[in-house]
Amino acid sequence: MNPGPRLPLLFDIPAPGSSFIDLLSTMGYPVLPTMAAESKPLQPPEGTTVLALRYGDGVVMAGDRQATEGNLVAHRHIRKVFPADQFSAVAIAGTAGLAIEMVRLFQVELEHYEKIEGHRLSVEGKAAFLARLVRNQLAMAFQGLVVVPLFAGFDEALGSGRLYTYDVVGGRYEENEFGSTGSGARLAKSYLRTAFHPGLSADEAVAVGVGALVAAAQEDTATGGPDLRRGILPNVLVISASGVEELSDDQVRPAAEVAVDTIR
Repeated sequence: MNPGPRLPLLFDIPAPGSSFIDLLSTMGYPVLPTMAAESKPLQPPEGTTVLALRYGDGVVMAGDRQATEGNLVAHRHIRKVFPADQFSAVAIAGTAGLAIEMVRLFQVELEHYEKIEGHRLSVEGKAAFLARLVRNQLAMAFQGLVVVPLFAGFDEALGSGRLYTYDVVGGRYEENEFGSTGSGARLAKSYLRTAFHPGLSADEAVAVGVGALVAAAQEDTATGGPDLRRGILPNVLVISASGVEELSDDQVRPAAEVAVDTIR
């Protein structure tokens, strides 16, 4: 009697180490969606502008709340800035669905590593792993489905915040002052060059970051500025030695009101 195909036992599977993605790949599970080279390009919702800047005790990361689909607004309340773990955060721009799935996989990977190894991955290691996720999506990028993140974390060994930008092929670059990605990135960085200075406090950095988003929204139609009447405000995270803190709308509103009134 033919017993049929046998499922692999745990000891039949090569040990992948502390990487959750390697474990999935070893067991034959797809990690993120893929697309054949001859597939027709799609036009899914796109997340637009996100930015981050260092301040005296860490990093502030912020993103607007709008997603576009061609020349239309697809969503007005999308979230683009996420905690990655207790001391780091990631912001996404590009194809919204793929980007959010990438963030979720990144969060699970960091949690898996910490459980297996008994300690957190270093900030440099987290940044390198995120670059690997971006590089693995290169085939999708050729189809126009691009995801370009920002990553920031507090380095407990150095006692300071660190910030990384990426390109579409997974290259990572550590920034000493600020970084931005998305359709309004050039405009946001132009504002940051004039408003940033070393030694900013957390509140000042939040004000500068929100101001940069408002400045980008003035010229880039894909970037959504604060809508004070409807209560649509930027998504802002502060990363410091105390961990990742997500600011409430009430905390962000004063900075948004000043920026809307003063930036032309």
